[in-house]
Amino acid sequence: MSEDKKVLEYDEDDSLKFIRENLPEEMKNEFSDDEINYIVDLVYEFYEEKGFLEENEETDSEIEIDEDELLEYIFKNARKNAIREYSDEQIEAIVAGELAYCDTLNLFD
Repeated sequence: MSEDKKVLEYDEDDSLKFIRENLPEEMKNEFSDDEINYIVDLVYEFYEEKGFLEENEETDSEIEIDEDELLEYIFKNARKNAIREYSDEQIEAIVAGELAYCDTLNLFD
């Protein structure tokens, strides 16, 4: 890998901090770390099911994430698992924070 392209590593603690900082003001103190991490874990379960996390050096194509499909997956699983009662808006805010954090790292470029 060339040194002119700095690789930033995903950090769970940084992700959590980033999400908390970017939540709407009225949601900032509504979630424990575990509740946010649960939604983030569902994001990565979706990525895994779609094959987005597989290392494949032969294809250097950009990954297209269907955010509507991602949200539907999380809505369904969060309600099925009933860890806590999340509103659609709460889930959307956490997912938006995670996607924005990943964008700062250029994870899916």
